[in-house]
Amino acid sequence: MQIFDTIAAVSTPRGKGGIAVLRISGADTRAILQKVFRPFAKGADFSPRYATYGEILAADGSVMDEGIATFFQTPRSFTGEDVAELSCHGGALLTEQVLTRVLEAGARPATAGEFTRRAVMNGKMKLSSAEALGALLEAKTEGQLHLARGGMAGKLSDALARAFSRLSLLLADVYAKIDFPDEDLNSMSREELIAQLVAQRGELSALCDTYRAGHAVAEGISTVICGPVNAGKSTLYNAMVGHEAAIVTDVAGTTRDILSETVAMGRVTLRLFDTAGLRETADTVEGIGVARARAAMEEAELILCVLNASAPADAEVRSLLAEMKQKQAPVVLILNQCDRGDRFPAELLADFAHVVRVSAATGEIGELRTLIEGLYLSDGINLRDDAIVANARQYAALSRAVEALSASIEALSLDVPLDAACVDAELAMSALGEVDGRAVDEQILTDIFANFCVGK
Repeated sequence: MQIFDTIAAVSTPRGKGGIAVLRISGADTRAILQKVFRPFAKGADFSPRYATYGEILAADGSVMDEGIATFFQTPRSFTGEDVAELSCHGGALLTEQVLTRVLEAGARPATAGEFTRRAVMNGKMKLSSAEALGALLEAKTEGQLHLARGGMAGKLSDALARAFSRLSLLLADVYAKIDFPDEDLNSMSREELIAQLVAQRGELSALCDTYRAGHAVAEGISTVICGPVNAGKSTLYNAMVGHEAAIVTDVAGTTRDILSETVAMGRVTLRLFDTAGLRETADTVEGIGVARARAAMEEAELILCVLNASAPADAEVRSLLAEMKQKQAPVVLILNQCDRGDRFPAELLADFAHVVRVSAATGEIGELRTLIEGLYLSDGINLRDDAIVANARQYAALSRAVEALSASIEALSLDVPLDAACVDAELAMSALGEVDGRAVDEQILTDIFANFCVGK
């Protein structure tokens, strides 16, 4: 990507609105602004960080619209380059014509996320903070908003910077001892170095552990609702979704295909799937639905097994419970229809750590919400103030750093020469650099910013 050209895009949503904002960034920003905008105030010269009221001009000098231009001079701008924000009236055609005029004046169309990408490349923002900005734009729950704000505030990037700096100092001490063996440098002993690396590995491991919460909030837990027919699965699904998303009848086997929604359960996000009732059936269509339900359960990160609490457990239910005990994913047994009485045998619940009683028909699912949030978020975690690993890319890189430190510690413990043993510690630093953009593959950057809108 060329980083010395000037880019432009509409930053507000496309369509009809009160105003539209166009963003320009690059070395030619001021020159382009002078071509397309004429201030009403005589002598106005686009003073940095001041809004200027004036006219937006076509190529022939005619007036296209009245608007406001704000100029931000490098390096005190979002991208670190000269930046301008040009506000006009928000008609769809007018906005497109103003953008075309800006492009005619010397800018090129920005690609998806290119403004934020330039901010990262110019050192105005760490990569983890840029990812948090993307998450903020896509947030659908309060938890996601809090997590994104914490990421944008630099909580994770600050923690990574501290770890990177400590490893850098440790390696500098080691290599100084290797390069200048005759100097009295008061270097650390091998045992002290091991202790320092063990401590650093512990801190990074603790940071890795936050991914359980980060994943649950930001990416969402793949959650399957399953159970026998007429247990109230679809009623529970509707209660969790908050509207009548699934058809509910007294006819057994009403749900035949998988329904899905993304929902918030407290601060946790669930990618929720409602599935067909599990039973033996001669109905071809229902049989396909049951097969799909079982396949979804194998892929699930969380299983909500719904049972009818007001009915005794028959052979089919007992068989299902035996199946649930074999699942790798956490299983929550949900005893539904408790408003009709509780006749479910208590001894069948003894082998399950997570059991909750609800009445989906009356919307009484608060206990389930609390249980699910407790599975993934500890009481002490603060989504906005704590350093939290929020996505799989960050987690993978941090995990590599932990593994590399473990390898370095093992090599040092086996009396491998210092320079050879510290190669893995260097790999750990490289992995940390990937998390925050110090050393990251170009394709990874392209993939990250491809998910941004064009004007961001």
